[in-house]
Amino acid sequence: MIGGNRNGNGPEPLARAAEVDHLIDAVKSLVIPFIRAADEAAPLKAFGQGAHTEANGHGRHRNVLVTSRKPEELVKQLAFSLPEGEGRGEEGLLETIQNVLAYSVNTWDQGFMDKLYASTNAVGVVSELLLAVLNTNLHVYQVSPALTVIEKHTARSFANLFGFTGPRAGGVTCQGGSASNLTSIVIARNALYPASKVEGNACAATGPFILFTSEHGHYSVEKAAVTCGFGSAAVWTVPVDTEGRMSPAALRERVIEARAQGRTPLYVNATAGTTVFGSYDPFEAIAAVCQEFNLWFHVDASWGGPAIFSARHRSKLAGVHLANSLTVNPHKMMNVPVTCSFLLTNDTAVFHRANTLPAGYLFHGSDPEPSNGSAAAPEVWDLADLTLQCGRRGDALKLALSWIYYGATGFESQIDNAFETAAYLATTIFQRSNFVLLSSNPPPCLQVCFYYAPGGTLSDDVDANTKRTRIMAGRLVERGFMVDYAPGDKGSFFRVVVNCQTLRGTVDGLVEAVEAVGREVVAAEGGGKVNGANGV
Repeated sequence: MIGGNRNGNGPEPLARAAEVDHLIDAVKSLVIPFIRAADEAAPLKAFGQGAHTEANGHGRHRNVLVTSRKPEELVKQLAFSLPEGEGRGEEGLLETIQNVLAYSVNTWDQGFMDKLYASTNAVGVVSELLLAVLNTNLHVYQVSPALTVIEKHTARSFANLFGFTGPRAGGVTCQGGSASNLTSIVIARNALYPASKVEGNACAATGPFILFTSEHGHYSVEKAAVTCGFGSAAVWTVPVDTEGRMSPAALRERVIEARAQGRTPLYVNATAGTTVFGSYDPFEAIAAVCQEFNLWFHVDASWGGPAIFSARHRSKLAGVHLANSLTVNPHKMMNVPVTCSFLLTNDTAVFHRANTLPAGYLFHGSDPEPSNGSAAAPEVWDLADLTLQCGRRGDALKLALSWIYYGATGFESQIDNAFETAAYLATTIFQRSNFVLLSSNPPPCLQVCFYYAPGGTLSDDVDANTKRTRIMAGRLVERGFMVDYAPGDKGSFFRVVVNCQTLRGTVDGLVEAVEAVGREVVAAEGGGKVNGANGV
């Protein structure tokens, strides 16, 4: 009992540190084997297998990546419940953690190549532990002094890399890339049309707002439009070229079209690393259109932004310094723990003007005027006054500690290696006769897209191609590989995502596994023998 009375002689002494020490050791005994199992299974990936022999003497095998269950099955197997009366204590806690680990996807496993993120690393685990211990809110400086200083410095250093070098360059963290994109749209509206901050979207000076994004842009722009009250119809897509990049000429035509209809073009979302093909839009040409029509220029670099650390690949981001705002998620390419998303800019004072609202019960720590008497905006230390949310976790610390541990050159090496591995996968797919490579070679980012096509011939039956891809994706999970698929002109195709920890042996094993599974599925279709490399 904390703070209770012991024999009437005063409060009972606290023992929280001892309790934390004990539970950390207990949980560590479960978590470390979870990670170690992924390490031990890694060599098997080179052979196209993900099964791992359990060290229990019975010779049983299990898939380290995931124990697949349908939702209804998992509900029964977990038998998860919350106590209505007394708690279950340490025994219940550890049992639940065991079950969570047993039935979760092990993103530390080499076979996890499904999404635009993967496992974190040792530094990431430490950063999450530190944030949990501090358990503070980065809404006002008073309760989070060290973390506030770290966020401001990290955001400024990060912004500088992208060419934002103004006196108030920097940014803030948001609750994921979608939240960063949403925040940028709100800032764009309130900055370009200040009356809308008070009067809303129906302010008399404008017609309906229109947002522009490429055909390959992330769906978060449309969700943000719904959230902001614009409606999903306010998002106009812009055609892309053969490489999946937004067409600046088509963008300009769409802007003129919107104005002719009495609408108000507001915002352009360009992408650095599209979700499916990883394409980088032509930022300088897009910026020229935005400047011509006074549009807010935003770059969604959630996925491809960390290429800025690489001397070899930062040219893909040429022109992003012209953006009004930029989203980048270190929790994707850089293996920082989810979530860690930055919204960066050349002038954080714009963020402040757009988002600040009076809340004297909360924001009372900043000086209203610069102490030196200059006309410059005062430094904002209460970071929630720059964002949409009040509750703010110290996500910047995750990048900061990783940056300290690896250094910028360490990030560069990891990112370069990941790009090389993605190129290696694309080349391997291109050289095999049972595939049709859709990505360019080398691919623009870390995902490789392709069809499985026996003998290199892809069926004209779109539904058949989609069905085959989906069945094969499920069979690959049984072999310890989790990859994604996306719709295409000839049906759904595979999209494999390489990350900074992906080994070349894993890539070789994946290709072998795809071909093996493909043969099984084609045989089940009645397709007979598969011709070409590794056919049987």
